[in-house]
Amino acid sequence: MDPINIIVWIIVGAIAGWLASIVMKTNRSQGLVTDIIVGILGGFIGGFVLSALNIGGAVTGLNLSSILVAFIGAVILLFILRALRGRG
Repeated sequence: MDPINIIVWIIVGAIAGWLASIVMKTNRSQGLVTDIIVGILGGFIGGFVLSALNIGGAVTGLNLSSILVAFIGAVILLFILRALRGRG
């Protein structure tokens, strides 16, 4: 993986994580680094879920479809984390 791809993943992760934190109302408790991590993990989760549903779902670069896939996965991740924290 070249440095440009890493930068693209960070940018897509930051945007998707930030948008997901707004939707899930966790943006007050999350910082930029957490948004990036949630967004990057969301890219993997979103890609897996959408591929399993035969919808597609690859993060292919800095484009709207990649941000949407990562956003969907980030929302799923934040939902799961919220559910786990609520049980404890």
